[in-house]
Formats: sequence, C-alpha cells, structure tokens
Amino acid sequence: MHLIVLVKWAPDAQQARHLTDSHHMDRGEGILSELDEYPLETALQLREALTSPDAADSAPTVRITALTMGPAGAAAAVKKALQMGADDAVHLSDSALTGADVAATSLALRHVVETLTSTTEESMQQLVLTGMASTDGETAAVPAQLAERLGWALVTRTTEVSLDPASATLTAVRHTETETQRVSAPLPAVVTVTDQANTPRYPSFKAIMAAKKKPSETWSLTDIGLDAAELTNRVQVLEAAPRPPREAGRILTDEGDGAAVTELVEFLSARRLI
Repeated sequence: MHLIVLVKWAPDAQQARHLTDSHHMDRGEGILSELDEYPLETALQLREALTSPDAADSAPTVRITALTMGPAGAAAAVKKALQMGADDAVHLSDSALTGADVAATSLALRHVVETLTSTTEESMQQLVLTGMASTDGETAAVPAQLAERLGWALVTRTTEVSLDPASATLTAVRHTETETQRVSAPLPAVVTVTDQANTPRYPSFKAIMAAKKKPSETWSLTDIGLDAAELTNRVQVLEAAPRPPREAGRILTDEGDGAAVTELVEFLSARRLI
C-alpha cells in the first residue's frame, strides 16, 4: 500500500500575510500547513492498523510518502512530515511554478503522483491523502482537480478512513450539514481529511533524529516530464492594495431615558441587521 500525503509549506496563519511586487504570496517564511497534519496522522494510523500484530498474515507493506510543491523553504514541510513518521519525501521545486494557481498546481502534482506510482511495485495499491484545504489559498479545489486529472475516485471531508487491501477499496465517514455518510470507493483514490478526524502526534526526539536518515528528494519539472509551457494559470492577480484600517467604533451610553436603545435600533436597521 502506497500512501501519498500532500503537505504544503504555507505562511503561518498567526502572522500577517503579504504579497510580493508581482502579486504573489510572500513565502519567505512558513510552516507545515496545520490542516495537512491531519491527513498525515490518518496515513500513520492506517499503516499501524494494516501492519499491527492482529492484522492478517498477508498484511501488506505500507509506504508513506510526503509530497510538497514550493520554493526551497518548502523542504521544511517534508522535514516535519518525516519527523512525524512518513517514510520518504519528494519536494517539487521549479522557478516555473512560482505563483501557480490551483489548475497549474494540480497539473504538476498529477505528474509527480504518476511518476511516484510508476516506480511503485505493481502489487502496491495507491491512495493520496490531503487536508480539507490549504491555510493560505483555502480554495479546497486542488484535491478534486488532482483526482479528475488522475482519473481516480474522490472522497472529500472525511473524518474516518479505513482500507481493505483484499478488495482494493476504502471506506470513509464524512459529515454534511444534514447527515453523516458512510461511503466506499475503489483504489486508487484521492481522499481529503478534515481537522475533526484525529489529533496529530507530536514528533519524539527519537523520531526527529531518525528523520535525518530518511530519503528525501527534490525534483524539477524535467524530472516529472512536464514542460513549463504546459503550465497555464487560469487566475491572475491584477491589482492588490492593503485593507483600509478599521474605523473606530461608537460607544452608546445608557442614560436611563431609552435614547441609547433607540439609537442602537436605528444603527442596526440602517444596515439591515434587524
């Protein structure tokens, strides 16, 4: 079983975000996107379930690959993934990918996944796990586009995932606004995992040291057989300006004559809030 987990190096959500002069996200500093820790933890739990002493004698070999796309600093994302328990990592980095939108990103990731799976043993089944969205763009569109490009099944917003290697299927639980669904899909597949699925583990000192010996490769577009001319952004930022400062609020003082209440009602009514 080959579990490929997409992890993104994203600006810290707790810090202010900035655009460069070319209107691209400033990625001078970043962290592993917090929402990507949940699919990684899901992958680790799937491996533990499939290879536990209670598993069948024919338990499959499970390999977890952390995959990221981004500038040089994005290596920090796969480093954290390796510390958490991934077996190996691939970092796609190429100057032609600067400012890639979701369409270009999904195309590039498709080529990486196909390159990875082409070198995987034929007996190994494939599953791509992702977070429910990135913490910077928050489009949640890349997993769906990736599944479409690969021609794989797609299951989104899952809170539980289990695998049956014998039947080459997965079973997942997902929640909508009105119901809880239990669904199944054939492998290979792309699955998105929400932040309600689990509690990501914290790397131990032993795991941090062991991660230094795990294989991690950096690939360019040439390595995945993709021509930069094929990368066409469908969305382009034409203009950007800082958000205007917030205006000071008004303080209404109740003098006991009801005037403050009347003024509050008029204020809310004028803005169609009541």
